[in-house]
Amino acid sequence: MSPDPAGDGSDEETEQLLALAERLYGLPLPDFTPARDELAKRHKGTPLAARLKALRKPATAAWVVDLLVRHETEQVEQVLAVGAALRSAQESMSADDLRALTKQRRQLTAAVTTTARGLAREHGLKVTASVADQVEATLTAAMVDAECARAVRSGLLVAPLASTGVDEVDVAAAVALAEALGFEAAPAPQAEPAGRPALTVVPDPEADAKARRAAEDALAEADSGLADAEESLAEVQSEVGELEARALELQAEIDELKRRLAELESDADDVDDALEEAEAARDEAQAARDEARAARDEAARAMERLSAR
Repeated sequence: MSPDPAGDGSDEETEQLLALAERLYGLPLPDFTPARDELAKRHKGTPLAARLKALRKPATAAWVVDLLVRHETEQVEQVLAVGAALRSAQESMSADDLRALTKQRRQLTAAVTTTARGLAREHGLKVTASVADQVEATLTAAMVDAECARAVRSGLLVAPLASTGVDEVDVAAAVALAEALGFEAAPAPQAEPAGRPALTVVPDPEADAKARRAAEDALAEADSGLADAEESLAEVQSEVGELEARALELQAEIDELKRRLAELESDADDVDDALEEAEAARDEAQAARDEARAARDEAARAMERLSAR
């Protein structure tokens, strides 16, 4: 397939490359390089060959995050959703609330990192403490920076990320290819247990009764879940109300300080003007005193001359 006139791959070529990359970055880490080289060889003579060959082997921490994205997709999406909500909410929070928020974010990323370590162990890789730190830093970056979140969700991460949410991060350098930003890796298929025996369907005479009991249990559980959700919503709404009230108080204090500052600046200008006038009057008084002193001295000398005759 030929590249487009601008030199970039066509949409079809890009889609094919992303699909192949998605498979590659979902492989066990030791299998990546031989599988990539085999794919490049298989596509020899096409525009895809060079682009496949250029795909970088992921760093260990990046591979662990890619693994988490594929096998714990729902958990990762929850982390990213919480991150987006926190980024929006923190703009109106006080310093104390921000500190509490940072603590909660650390607890969440630490918990998900623990899940990632266990998942990596299940796939034959023991995660060291330093790699775990990079995984947690990457998850934190995804929570505080929207572009980092897109890079993580792609499942095509090749390098760990770090962000404070203030400085811009070069996320393009951390993914397999530029088109990865905006791409979302599909969840890995659930493996069927090995050696599952063949099952024969046998009519259950109590099927209707069991179905009703199951439905009743599901309804009860749903009611309980709804009650918990409503309680949580009420708590959050109360907290939002308190924060909004505190924000109004702080704004009122800021307005009062601005008004007071304006008054002080006006007073300072008045004092500067008065000081300038006083200094001018002092200079005139000093000059008059000096003239009077000179006149007195001259009169004294004249008196001395008269007395000496």
